[in-house]
Amino acid sequence: MKILLVEDNEGEQLIIQEAFSEAKVNCDLSIASDGEEAIKFLTNQAPFSEAPRPDLILLDLNLPKINGQEVLSSIRQNPRLKHIPVIVLSNSRTLKDICQCYSLNASAYVGKPSGFQGFINLAQMIRMFWIELVCYCSHA
Repeated sequence: MKILLVEDNEGEQLIIQEAFSEAKVNCDLSIASDGEEAIKFLTNQAPFSEAPRPDLILLDLNLPKINGQEVLSSIRQNPRLKHIPVIVLSNSRTLKDICQCYSLNASAYVGKPSGFQGFINLAQMIRMFWIELVCYCSHA
C-alpha cells in the first residue's frame, strides 16, 4: 500500500510516521509538505517524475501555497487520480469545512487527534479499514 501524507507541519509528519510504525501499518509513506508539492507529486512533475501513484491520500486542509480543498478539487478533476481515496485530516471541525470537503468528494473527514496515543489509534483504524478491508479501483 502506497500512502501520500500531505502535511506542512514537520512535527505532525514525524508523529504520523511514528504512529504508523507503532500501529504496524505496512505501507510506503511519502510526504508532501504543501499543496503545490502534493499536486506535483501526484502528477509526476519535477522533481517527482518517478513518484508512485498512491493508493490512499491523507490530506491536511491548512496548507501553504495551495490549500487542501484546492488539492482535493484538483485530484477529483484528474481522471488518473479521481479514484484515489482521500481522507481529510484537519484540526478544523467547522461544519463549513466538513461540508465543503464532502462536496468535493472527500472519502472521509477526520479530526486530528490530540496526543500520540490518538494518532496511534487513528493509524490502527486506517490500517484496519483502509488497508485490510477496503477494495480499491486500480485505474492507472
